Amino acid sequence: MAAASDFRNGMAILHNNDVWVIVEFQHFNPGNWRAMVRTKLKHAKSGRVVDHTFRMSDKIEEVQLEEKDMQYLYEADNNLYFMDNETYEQTFISANLLGDQKRFLKEGNICHVMFYEGKAISAELPFFIEFKITEAEPAVKGDTATGVMKNAVIETGAKVQVPLFIKEGDNIKIDTRTGKYLERVK
Repeated sequence: MAAASDFRNGMAILHNNDVWVIVEFQHFNPGNWRAMVRTKLKHAKSGRVVDHTFRMSDKIEEVQLEEKDMQYLYEADNNLYFMDNETYEQTFISANLLGDQKRFLKEGNICHVMFYEGKAISAELPFFIEFKITEAEPAVKGDTATGVMKNAVIETGAKVQVPLFIKEGDNIKIDTRTGKYLERVK
């Protein structure tokens, strides 16, 4: 059991019979009351982030999560299948757990998979991934205002906003956390 004063970013805890990861915490002392810890907790399975306040006297069970980098293979029956490149063992997680990030998942990506008691509970994509443009709207001559963007489709089928100079066949880098275009890649 850990005390609230032992909290640190990235620590996994068992709270309300679920596994949560501490994203952020802050100790505070409200006037003449007892000290407390405000936290932002990320649900390990769904990725949902909530705010919660713990008293300093609260005892919290710390959870040990195993983390592995695994290669994404394919999707079947609403499950995403991953393979450990060292042991060639395969595991899966529900496609719903990735949420909006799933649109940036392409075969061969190395993802960060977290396990709890031997079962895969979540996966995170790399922050930056390169994609090939499969469709892009043509740029209209004279449309050169700063920051003007157009629609494009990447190889996974996801639609993204890109600058006017990007054309079909170009390779670009995307931030998978926000879905925003970063740069053209040679």
